[in-house]
Amino acid sequence: MNRKVLLIEDDLQMQSLISDYLKDYHFDCISFVNPKDALDEFCKNQDFCIAILDLMLPGMDGFDLFKKLKQIKDIPIIISSARGDIGNKIHGFELGVDDYLAKPYEPRELVLRIEYILKKYSSKKIEVGAFEINKENREVIVDNFPVEFTKIEFEIFIFLIDNLNKISSREQILHATSLDPNTKNRTIDMHISNIRYKIGDDSKNPKYIKSVWGVGYKFVS
Repeated sequence: MNRKVLLIEDDLQMQSLISDYLKDYHFDCISFVNPKDALDEFCKNQDFCIAILDLMLPGMDGFDLFKKLKQIKDIPIIISSARGDIGNKIHGFELGVDDYLAKPYEPRELVLRIEYILKKYSSKKIEVGAFEINKENREVIVDNFPVEFTKIEFEIFIFLIDNLNKISSREQILHATSLDPNTKNRTIDMHISNIRYKIGDDSKNPKYIKSVWGVGYKFVS
């Protein structure tokens, strides 16, 4: 399980305390004082499981940093801040933060909250062979590479995954998606072709999405 944590905290004493404590619980904590440096690192390496950020940072407000991180990748984020008033907490949760800890707090509480959030996030993910799928965030990773599906492609892909090793007719696929009810079969075939291309499935000899002549398709594991 990935346990790499991105920590953005400009109080060096607090940063050291959090980092050392997380390491005691087998987390790999990468720490930054400057939010711009943290963003640069996050753009290059997005394999963090969670981010912890202060609000009062040099050159950038923590809420602005939160939004920039989320634009790059949707990972869980905890606010760790001395701004513990209800107004800031409400604003944070309205933006979509996963948790908000008002300083001072016990580092053990932070660890427990991280563990709970990671457990919650992992329950939303499923693994099928080489595929990692997060239905809620509409994320698909195959062989550690993210796949960029359109809305319709994702709906078809998930329907086939949900019916793993079962034959799905074109009519069933049509009704399981937001496609127009009058959509032609060849349009569904085109979407299947695009999905195969994006997951690296050879259309002439597919490994994952098999064609069932005269019926439809089957996703095999």
